[in-house]
Amino acid sequence: MAKQPHLLVEPGDLNDVALLPGDPDRVDRIAGHCEASETVAENREYKVVNATYEGTDLTLCSTGIGCPSAAIAVEELAAVGVETFVRVGTTGALQAGIEIGDMVVATGAAKDEGTTKRYEAETVPAVPDYETLSALVEAAEANEDRAAADGASGDAASRVHVGPVASDDAFYAETDEYVADWESAGLLAVEMEAAAIFTLARRKGLAAGAICTVDGNLVEGTQKGETDDEELPEKAKDNVDRAIAISLDAATRL
Repeated sequence: MAKQPHLLVEPGDLNDVALLPGDPDRVDRIAGHCEASETVAENREYKVVNATYEGTDLTLCSTGIGCPSAAIAVEELAAVGVETFVRVGTTGALQAGIEIGDMVVATGAAKDEGTTKRYEAETVPAVPDYETLSALVEAAEANEDRAAADGASGDAASRVHVGPVASDDAFYAETDEYVADWESAGLLAVEMEAAAIFTLARRKGLAAGAICTVDGNLVEGTQKGETDDEELPEKAKDNVDRAIAISLDAATRL
């Protein structure tokens, strides 16, 4: 098989489990939590690194922004043998009381994007597989227990919410009407990649899950980038490391 055209990887290059942040810089941040890491390829928005965490070999691959870019990553990773995909990203909350820095583990993703429509009907659900979802929830609960044992405050420990999210293509077209509809539907948060990752993994008989750090709350009027000159608010930046730790712990359980 020829080298994949975007990720520039071949069969045998990567490991079975891949963590998928959107931001290439976050690949390096995840690798910093690991005992060993090696860059395999880097092209466009995609950075691919093999790493070892607590004796478990895994792959880290950025997806860029949005479902089209994420779908390319999943297609090419699956083509070279990756079997499990865990999105590690950021998300905007859609329910009052979900705070910046909280975590959301997605039980499904509303397909408010165009990519999955090229693969299947809108009525087919975009959902994680049970094993990966369970591993993320168990890892999140274990992390909360450790934080409580260490005496972390509520703010420092943050909270984990488990439920459905929306995947949306149009960051700057998330109108008040869209937000109100998502909120009334009981969706916890909106992000931009999970629907494609869940859909492609399911269609290929592979596994997928997602955990995201809350970087704003749309129903409370806060979005990332509005509080300072950085993309993420300080508490979200701090708790990205917590989401990374949870996803790495989950990877060792899979």
